[in-house]
Amino acid sequence: MRISSLVSLAAVAFPLVLSCAAPARAAEFSQEQKAWLAKAHRFERKGWTYLHIEGDGASRGFQHGYLLSHEIAEQLRVHRRVWEYNSGMTWPWLVSRAAELMTPKVDAENLAEIDGIVAGMKAAGIPTTRDEIVAYNAQLEFEGYWWPKEKKRLEDDHANAIKERCSAFIATGSWTADHRIVMGHNTMFDYTEAVANVVLDIVPAKGRRILMQTQPGFIHSGTDFFVTSAGLVGCETTIGNFSSFDTNGIPEFVRFRRATQDAGSLAEWTTIMRIGNNGGYANAWLLGDVNTGEIARLELGLKFVAYQSTKDGYFAGSNVAEDTALLRLETERSPTDIRQSSAARRVRWKQLMSENKGRITAKSAERFLADDYDVYLGKRNPGARTLCGHFELDPSQFGGHAEPFSPAGTFDGKVVDSAMAKQMRFVGRWGSADGMPFSASKFLKAHPQYDWQEGILKDRPSQPWVEFRAGE
Repeated sequence: MRISSLVSLAAVAFPLVLSCAAPARAAEFSQEQKAWLAKAHRFERKGWTYLHIEGDGASRGFQHGYLLSHEIAEQLRVHRRVWEYNSGMTWPWLVSRAAELMTPKVDAENLAEIDGIVAGMKAAGIPTTRDEIVAYNAQLEFEGYWWPKEKKRLEDDHANAIKERCSAFIATGSWTADHRIVMGHNTMFDYTEAVANVVLDIVPAKGRRILMQTQPGFIHSGTDFFVTSAGLVGCETTIGNFSSFDTNGIPEFVRFRRATQDAGSLAEWTTIMRIGNNGGYANAWLLGDVNTGEIARLELGLKFVAYQSTKDGYFAGSNVAEDTALLRLETERSPTDIRQSSAARRVRWKQLMSENKGRITAKSAERFLADDYDVYLGKRNPGARTLCGHFELDPSQFGGHAEPFSPAGTFDGKVVDSAMAKQMRFVGRWGSADGMPFSASKFLKAHPQYDWQEGILKDRPSQPWVEFRAGE
């Protein structure tokens, strides 16, 4: 859809957007802000929120901050409580450190977008600051990689939590039914913060159009599933038990946004991600170019970086580094101990890919992401070791992963193939990829050790797979 068409459709819907999204009246906006908001819109679909924004950094940010003001405020409330419970430190303290270490490294366009979010939230009657939104955007790398080192420096004990985040694959050539790209990804995370249910359609003044999954208030993805108008698709799985971090580097969320908006090829995307790499939120990136059929895996550690590409094969991710140097020298993870979630899921990907070679389609991908076969037990058993993770069901009696019945696991599923990507669309499922519902009240009643999560742990009913496309 052309931009002019999109603007006119959004303008028609604008009065409805104002009435349901925020309390401010149109008369309270400047003429410039009214013009910005006339180009943006949001709607709900089966657990997801779709948000369209466009223009330069300031206008995109204002649209985002205003139209998702309540969702951003709620996520800040939840995240603050989780941070303070887990760390023992205050949220304002973390924000002040982000102001010192992260904000100065954000490029001008991204900073303008962040300032726009702050201004949009203010217009909706919800105050925040630039540094708080920076700290919020940087949470995965700053709290997961900088904080453990800072905690150790403060001479406090720290036990690194095993990071089990995401199961993903990408395949092409003779491995797929049509010899073109198929990619699937689901996200594993603590259920208190399982809110990355925004489909964000970005039309920047300069650069590539982006359709990606994200959460309210993020200028990047976080869950990292995207399609761009350059024909690039991508996702990632976190490299487990990785702790290196360079405070002098460029934040990961900044590099991701620049790469995804600016790159026209796999080579350009990976180059931007490598420049100024700080080691934060270290990931194995699975990438594809639907124009050429080429797929790639970029394992981005700090000291070690590995890149592979092919036009006939597959790459899978389960939080285990595949590059031997990165695995042995920058992580403490076993690729063979299938009592652990990551190693078990790694084996399961190999089985599924081998069993389905030459027949992989988008529908196959949906089935893979919902898979509940436990290779350690040798049977179907939804739990921590399955591709569709259910830590909340796992007593952990065999060891090797999280504490018993941890409220965490898979909370989505996303699939794209070459045909979809060329039209900038994908399918997604909100909630567990296998459709299993989650009741917060029933869980907390059964597991009172997590009563501190009362008021922030939320229900997720079963939802169907639905399609999203740029320009809706």
